[in-house]
Amino acid sequence: MPNESGPESLGVGALPRKVLLAACGTRGDVQPFLALAVALRRHGHQPLLAAPSAYASEAAAYGVDFAAIDDGPTRILDETATRRIIDDGLMGVRGKIAAARTVARLKHLMIAPLRDVAAIAHDHGDVAAVVHSAAFPAQHVADMLDVPAVVVALQPGWIPTDAFPCPLMPLPRVPRFLNRSTYAVVTAAQRSREVERWRTGELGLAPRRHHARRWLRDPEGRRRPVLQPFSRHITPVDPAWGDAVRTTGFWYLPARPDWTPPRELSRFLDEGPPPVYIGFGSMTGTRARRNHALVTEAVRRTGVRAVVATGWGGIGAPGRNSAPLPPNILMIEQAPHDWLFPRTAAIVHHGGPGTVGAALAAGRPQVLCPHMGDQTHWSARMRALGVAPAPLTARALTAPRLAEAITTAVTDRHLAHRANEISRLVRAEDGVEAAVDSLLAHILPTPT
Repeated sequence: MPNESGPESLGVGALPRKVLLAACGTRGDVQPFLALAVALRRHGHQPLLAAPSAYASEAAAYGVDFAAIDDGPTRILDETATRRIIDDGLMGVRGKIAAARTVARLKHLMIAPLRDVAAIAHDHGDVAAVVHSAAFPAQHVADMLDVPAVVVALQPGWIPTDAFPCPLMPLPRVPRFLNRSTYAVVTAAQRSREVERWRTGELGLAPRRHHARRWLRDPEGRRRPVLQPFSRHITPVDPAWGDAVRTTGFWYLPARPDWTPPRELSRFLDEGPPPVYIGFGSMTGTRARRNHALVTEAVRRTGVRAVVATGWGGIGAPGRNSAPLPPNILMIEQAPHDWLFPRTAAIVHHGGPGTVGAALAAGRPQVLCPHMGDQTHWSARMRALGVAPAPLTARALTAPRLAEAITTAVTDRHLAHRANEISRLVRAEDGVEAAVDSLLAHILPTPT
């Protein structure tokens, strides 16, 4: 992974371009855009990251220009109903109905950050392109500016194909000729009357055409470029997508220049053998206390040392009346994965693509506890690649099963060997540089 974030000179005759990067959501949704911004800045261009205000200090640490947008879609994660959806993993009819209602609310909550992105684009001027995630439809702002939009598909499953079923959610296996039909849910999620009214009523743009997959087409009907920030070595890609879809490899953010590990963490790492990392990222759910007890018991059963990250609350911190933690467990809120993961013996996590990429780069065996959505896909891929034992779904997680999986991860030599092999593959790709190259070649050609 790259270690430098300072600017480089542009080539002879090249002009710096301002690129608006629009990101909304949790860390896994925003950090890839910050990584892209750092790489664009290193190449002498002028990225502007529009994201929730929680990421302002991190952008400043890398010298990336930042503009805050509304964080409404993320606030929904704090609601009990959403936490229960995370607990249930979209399983059953009730889970899918609840998920559909949440998606409908998200479409409404999306308008405020989109308005902010439009205002930012208007105020800054000279924007040469808008880069946005598939789940955050800022392509309308690009249409307003009459500049190219680049779609970032953070997970596999946004681009329909006959080659494999949609990986964004667990679905029953279907015959190959029905694979494309499984993408209907994604297509439906992209339709939003609220966004269409905002586009036509507030931006003054014509209604979109091109029917089901119009979000992948510009106003003239041309295919918008799509960047997939994950590895073709890890998850399938379809050659039939052609040049419009570029699977670059993972986008790794360089080490934050102003970050140093807390003294307690450094001391814990120095006091014994490499620990196991355990964390569930932004998967809050309603079972934080249960997960705390479960993880503590699993670590006790294995006898390993462990660094447990509470993150957004998926694993609860010790309560006021809780028993003191044993000396082989250190509880932290978070730490940069690129720094911490290479110092561990194994990595237990929820299966988000950012965490998967960091764990693969570190070359450590994994234990995956998928909660929902594409996490099931990533978990299955890690097992298929031979870097993880069978995944343990979060809703069926128990201390004995987690202890058994952790023991396998830290003792199975085949898992360690495969993790080291895969690490070399994904690190060699340098996905964020490939993304910049694609952006400059197809979207921002150098004037002659």
